[in-house]
This record gives sequence, structure tokens and C-alpha cells, in this order.
Amino acid sequence: MSLFKARDWWSTILGEKEEFDQGCLCVADVDNSGSGQDKVIVGSYKGYLRIFNPHPVKPGDEVQPEDLLLEVQLREPILQVEVGKFVSGTEGLHLAVLHCRKLCVYAVSGTQGNVEHGNQYQIKLMYEHNLQRTACNMTYGPFGGVKGRDLICIQSMDGMLMLFEQESYAFGRFLPGFLLPGPLAYSSRTDSFITVSSCQQVESYKYQVLACATDADERHDTEQRKLSSGKRLVVDWVLNIGEQALDICVASFNQGVSSVFVLGERNFFCLKDNGQIRFMKKLDYSPSCFIPYCSVREGTINTLIANHNKILNVYQDVTLKWATQIPCIPVSVKVANFQDLKGVIVTLSDDGHLQCSYLGTDPSLFQAPKVDSREINYEEMNAEMKELQKIIREATKTQDILPESEKQRDVTVTAEVSPDLDEESQAIDSEVKAGAVPSVTVKITIRSRVTAQKPSLAVCVQAPLAVTCDQFVFNDLEPDSSETVVLSVFLKENCSPPELEGTCIVSYNIPTELNPEGIPRVSQCNFSLPLKLVCIPAQPSKAASHKITIDTNKPPISFITIFPDFVDPSEGDQANALGFQFLAGSKTTLLASKTSQRYRIQSDQLEDLWLVTKELIHRLKEHFRKQNCKDFACTFSGSIPLQEYFELIDRHFELRLNAEKYQEMLSERAVQFRAIERRLLTRFKDKTPAPLQHLDTLLEGTFREVIALADAAEENQANIFQAFAKLKSATHLLIMLISLWQKLNTDQIAILEATFLPLAEDTQELGWEETVDAAVSYLLRTCLSKSSKEQALTLSSQLSMPKDTSRLKKNITLFCDRLAKGGRLSLSTDSATQQAAVMPVCFSLIVEIKHCWCY
Repeated sequence: MSLFKARDWWSTILGEKEEFDQGCLCVADVDNSGSGQDKVIVGSYKGYLRIFNPHPVKPGDEVQPEDLLLEVQLREPILQVEVGKFVSGTEGLHLAVLHCRKLCVYAVSGTQGNVEHGNQYQIKLMYEHNLQRTACNMTYGPFGGVKGRDLICIQSMDGMLMLFEQESYAFGRFLPGFLLPGPLAYSSRTDSFITVSSCQQVESYKYQVLACATDADERHDTEQRKLSSGKRLVVDWVLNIGEQALDICVASFNQGVSSVFVLGERNFFCLKDNGQIRFMKKLDYSPSCFIPYCSVREGTINTLIANHNKILNVYQDVTLKWATQIPCIPVSVKVANFQDLKGVIVTLSDDGHLQCSYLGTDPSLFQAPKVDSREINYEEMNAEMKELQKIIREATKTQDILPESEKQRDVTVTAEVSPDLDEESQAIDSEVKAGAVPSVTVKITIRSRVTAQKPSLAVCVQAPLAVTCDQFVFNDLEPDSSETVVLSVFLKENCSPPELEGTCIVSYNIPTELNPEGIPRVSQCNFSLPLKLVCIPAQPSKAASHKITIDTNKPPISFITIFPDFVDPSEGDQANALGFQFLAGSKTTLLASKTSQRYRIQSDQLEDLWLVTKELIHRLKEHFRKQNCKDFACTFSGSIPLQEYFELIDRHFELRLNAEKYQEMLSERAVQFRAIERRLLTRFKDKTPAPLQHLDTLLEGTFREVIALADAAEENQANIFQAFAKLKSATHLLIMLISLWQKLNTDQIAILEATFLPLAEDTQELGWEETVDAAVSYLLRTCLSKSSKEQALTLSSQLSMPKDTSRLKKNITLFCDRLAKGGRLSLSTDSATQQAAVMPVCFSLIVEIKHCWCY
């Protein structure tokens, strides 16, 4: 144990799970008691303001309740607290509290109590300023040489200095070349504000220069400031310290001249008033906070510097005079006077450990026990090391991450979809215009090997599909027990679904000896729904607007073999045409070539091709898999239907623009409606009512407009949902055609899906167009880039709704063009090298592929 420790004079823990920072601590005689005894003021990011009057505590005793003079919760987080002469007409001390968007000045007063509860303290709001910009920190002082009062300067997060002459706002100025806010201090000797910019330079600005500079109504760049009226804000002096500063403090004591202290990340600087370095100390540790204080030796200044090693160092100029251990890492340190005890060190940590301590060398009675020394047997150590390495190698051979007990899931969930539709449909409130909306039964079984507490089941299907019940809660499951639920899935919205999949998720708790309440666990499974849930057999159609052809390497299979649920058995093996009528869509026809190994899918709607194409490829693969045929493959050599796909994108984007227009018009009419209401209310309250002047008619007309706009916006939102469902179906089809065209592997298909299907739900704040545009642009600048110049281009870090879809359509076209020219999808860093290696090999295919789809 260290002999040199900070002896605990008084300490406490503030709140629970609260956060504190550099500006959250202040010491001063805030209640103007006149005794010269400081109080400790602490504010937290949770908005709690506390004022303490510490008293000495005996070892082992707890802090007395009367030490806490005041505790109040403000509405906003507290960034900084300061005490000064902030109220006009009096030189008494007042408390300034800085919030993110507000500055409040309070008067702290105490009422002497007549009973044993002691004095009562309260705060009174003197005035407040609502800030137009988000605040970062503040400083105060007699700006401009005023006498008997302090002014306040607040630095915003965007580099504006806002100056307040107590109850009134004076002016605001932007710092030139600002990027990030730094520490801020005021020097009364030179009437200057000192800060450290993001260029790692200490900069000083005269108050008079700030007052005479151009007003900061709006931010101007350098060229605009030269042309605007008023003087340009010019820095007084600059010093490059080569690192970011943690804090700045201006100290002026009787024994020494005024100095500017700057605590950097690796060095400690002391500067003169003109910016020249007085001395500099290189630190061999990571500092956390500091404070200079008066020295007993004339011409020198003492400084307390705390570091992240829980050490508090005392320097006299650059000489280390004392080093002591503290129990926590402080974010702020102050020096205070309590009950005739001067020089008490007050420290505050980021988790609320507040301590008042003094430097001392009280000896510890602890004696370290003697260690039995023995000679080292290197042979035994080598044998033990080899044995341990053998155990490590055996342990790393197995690839199982979970322990043995987790190899088999404690709780499993399975879903069984009925092969036939329900005889009596279970559809509820379906909006599909078809005569009868079918439903299919899904049987879900939960099996538990152990005791499972609070099991609950959630069944999810993507809209426009719906389930009769999606939430189930069960009693605790015993070991080797099971629960079964039955539900039905049906088509609810009047549009075709982009996916026919569902998910079952079971959440439960597994109790353990250390945690009887249980450890949360989750099990899930997926299930696929039949195609006949959303379409019915129909007569094939010869003509269609949209057609795609899928090539295979095997002879065509009769539809009665692979689509027995859609083919009339009376047609026999000669059926080579099959029709599908979607309940909420158009008719789709599937044709099998008699002379070639091709299948054609055609429909009047592009999005309706997706589910039939997916079902065809899936059933073909299952058919050949059952026949142990491993070389079956599907390809696509036609043209990618980009123009038809772009029409769906334009339709969806047009509806999003309409939604914004409806939102703006609703906002305008609502403002108008409230204004008319206020006028009418004023007329009705008047003792001598004036004529309404048709205000009632205007109110009724505005109300009808609001209702009509709300109905139109609701209808437009339903149209957006249907357009997004169609767009997702067409996007799935586009991904499948590209993967068959370029013969992509599983990882490349996953990249395609993540690029074109990033959203499960489309919103106005984050829509499909801007998200896909950013993803496609990223691929064009990385793995599909042509040169290093494209890779050097930076992408916008903020997604916003575009003005039109021209850029998106151009990028999608360029994306397909790069794939046609041999580009390969990859997320690895050496994708450019892979691209250069692939391009020459595929040169002979460029003309043929471009001819297939470019038009």
C-alpha cells in the first residue's frame, strides 16, 4: 500500500447510474453566507442539481444528511455550473446552470430553521435565456472591464460565441475556421477569450474585436465576410501546441503574473498573456483534469494534475513536488476552504464519486507477509507448460462454440403447413375484392427438454398476408413437455405478397442455480406457404405485356408432374401451358417449350411474374433432386426488364412525393384552423361581442378541407403500401434474373439482396429509393469500380429523399452494365485487384451480353 495517499476528509456517492463531466463541479460560497466557507455545487447529465456543505467525518461513519443543503431535479441535462455576479443591481453571488438549449441563473438562499431539522435551502430562478443553438460550454468574467458584475459567454457546438450581459442578450460571433468546439476561458487581464481550435492551436480573441465584428445572424465564409459590412473577426495571437487540449485555465495570483495554463493530451503548457510559452512539461501519463492554485513561493504556481492511473500529481511550475493515490479517476478537480481548513482537494468522477481530501502521510498498520522463497525447477515448469499447451490444442480442435448441453436446443419450435387449403376459410376482414379468400392452416409445436419459464410465441408473416392470431402466451413448460397451437394464414390486403414465408419465434427463460428468475433464450423456425393461397388455376393466356424465358439443361417436365395442384388431371401428360389467376393481381401464364429446354412465364403485370418464376425453379430443383440429378441448372439469357422495373420505381416515388405534399397542406390547414379558433374564442369571451364576420363559415370550410386532406393522405398511404409490395416483388424478380444471368454464388446473391432489399418497411424518413441508391453507389465505387479515381470518391453520410429517380435509375443501369462487363460482387478490400483480373477474361462476352439487355 502506498504511504502517499489522499486522506479522505469527506466523501459521498451521487445518485444512481448518473454521469458527470468536467463542467459539472463548482465550489463557491453560493448562498452568500459571508463566512468564507465554500459550498460544493454538482450538476449531472440527468438534470440533478445538488449543493453540499461538507463536514469532517470520522473513519467508518456515514455522511450526515444535513451535509446535503439542496437537491433538485431540473428538466434538462446540466452541462456546466458556475458561480458569479450574474444579476444586475447586486454584487451577490448567483448560480448559473448551462443546459443544452437554455441558460438559467438562480439565487440560492437559506432560511434558518427553528427545529432540529436545521436550515432550509431553496433556489429561485432570476432569469433564463433560451438558446437558438446547442451549447457546449461557457465562461464568465467582467467582459470589457465592467465593475461589480460578471457577463457570460457560451460556446455553441457549431462555433458561435453568444455573449449575455446578465438579463439581456448582447451579441453572437462565429469563430473563423471552426470545426469542433474546444475548452474556453476568459482572461480579465487582457480582456480576451482563449480557446483551442480543431487545428490544435491556442487562439486568443479580444472582447473589443468580438464586439465590433460582423454580426452572426447567419454564418458567412471568409470571402463573404470580406464583402459584408463591419469588421472581420481577427485572432489576437495563435500558438500551435500540436495536440488537442483537455482544459484551459487562466490564473493570476499575488505572487506571480497572469498565466494561461493549457492541459494537453501529452503535455502541460504555461503561457504568457501574449501567447509566448513560459514553460512546458511533457507528461508520461494520460491526464484527466487539472487546476492551478496559489504557491507559497513567490514567482511560482502550483498545479494539481490528475491522471487515468488514479494518481494526483502536485507540480511547482515543472517540478513534481508530490504524488498521491486517489480512489477513482476524476473528471474535475477543485480547491476549496471548509471550516477553517484551507486547501481541501475536491474531486468528482464520471460515475458520481465526490470526495474531499487532503494530502498526508498517515502510516498504515498493514504489514506484508513474508514470501517463502524457493528455487525454480525449470524442468518441472517445461513439463507443465507442455501439458497445458496440449490441453489448449485439444480444446481448440472442436469447432463447437456452445457447450455440450447446448448442442441440442433446450426448446425447439416446428411449424407444419397443411398441404390443403381450409375447407371453410378463416379469413378475417380481408380487403381482397375476390369472391372467396382462401386460408391455410399452420400447426406450430413447441417442445421443451428442460423447464422453460414464461414461454411466449410470436408468429410473423409479411403484409399483405395476415394470421388469425399472432401472439400466444403459455404456462411454464415442464421437462419433456410440448404445446401445440393452430392458426390460419390468409391474404388480407388487396395486393399480391412479395414473399410466401413466415417465422415463428419463441422466447422463454431457463432457470439456473445462480439466477432463479431465468436466463432469456430465443428459438425460431421458418415456414413456407403454398402458392395456391394467393392464386387459383385459370385458363392460360396467349398474349401478355411482360415475358421472361428460363433456360435449363434438362428436357422439359410435364406440368402435371411438378404442378399437380394446378393442373387438371384430365389433360394428361400433354399439358404444356398453365394459368395462374392471382387473387389481387393479373393472370400469369406458364409455358413449356416442346422443342427446347425452355420455360416461358408471361403476365400483364411485371410483379406477378415473381412468385410463379420462383415456384417453377423451386419445384424443378426438387424434382431433379429426388431423381438424384446433381447437375441440373437454370440460366437466363434474355434482356433484363429495366424499363418496366423503372416504371414501378417512378410510381412508388410519385406516391411518396404526394405524401409529402399532403403533409405540408395538412400542416397549413391545421395552422389556419387553430388561428380561426383563437379569433372565435376571443370574440366569444368579449363582454361586448363583435360580429363574427363569417368566421364560423371559414372555420367550417377549413374543417372540411382538413378532413378531406386527411382522407386523401390515408388513401395515398394505402397506395404507397401496395406500390411498395409490387416494387419488392419486381425487385425479387430482378435479383433472380441477374443471379441466373451471371451465375452468381450464394454470397453474391446475398450482397444483391442486401443492396436492393434493405428495408422491411418503407417510410417517409427512410425510403427505398435513397437507401438503394446509396448501396448501389457504394458497390460502383468499390468492387465494381473501373479506376482508382472512382474508389476515391466519397459518399454522402446522410440519407435524404431525392428530388427525382434519375440518379437511381442511372446507377442501376450502370450496375448491370458493370456486371455485364465482367464485374464481380465482393465486399473484400482487394476487390479492385479482383476486378482487374476478371475484366480481360470476360472481354469476349461483353458484346453478346450487352446485346441481350441494353436497348
